Amino acid sequence: MQIAVLGTGSVGQAVAARFAELGHQVTIGTRDVAATRAGEYAAWAAQHPEVGLATLAEAAGAAELVVNATNGNGSLPALAAAGAPNLAGKVLLDIANPLDFGAGFPPTLSVHNTDSLAERIQREFPRTLVVKSLNTLTAELMVHPRQLAGGEHSVFVSGDDAEAKRIVTGLLISFGHTDVIDLGDLSTARGTEMLLPLWLRLYGRLDTAIFNIKVVR
Repeated sequence: MQIAVLGTGSVGQAVAARFAELGHQVTIGTRDVAATRAGEYAAWAAQHPEVGLATLAEAAGAAELVVNATNGNGSLPALAAAGAPNLAGKVLLDIANPLDFGAGFPPTLSVHNTDSLAERIQREFPRTLVVKSLNTLTAELMVHPRQLAGGEHSVFVSGDDAEAKRIVTGLLISFGHTDVIDLGDLSTARGTEMLLPLWLRLYGRLDTAIFNIKVVR
């Protein structure tokens, strides 16, 4: 599959590297290719020559599936730069969280309760098939879940399109996830995004990001 990962940070890098390892054709999308190549990204790129780099619009336009791995508060502008026509009809796996660091750490949520970042993306890009997932765990566990408890922990999917969720679920299973829970329509992303305040407190208490929730039923 041709996959565009929008975002050059640690999440984007982890997801892009894992997709490439699994045999997908991966391009990372960025606002400014020259500036990205001249920055800290260069060292990672040298270790992952199989992952391409292009503008947001170029990466999204050539992709079959797009991953939003941008900073949550910058997601809508980044997706607008990628271009609605380049996203139309495609599955968009939204990993971002609407974290607001305006008052320092720990951050609060800029969207919550009656809305979610995923729903805002869907409203802005109605022809795109938005699926929320992977936003409730750290990047390394997103892509290598079996390093913790043999992968026996839970990950969630939310979305309005059943086929889009099926595609994303298949990718999660290929990563090594063994407990993928379909929460329902995209409004259920409010719940997973609102897990972040708890996640942040656990991170502070446990002093490690290598943890996750297991739904026992």
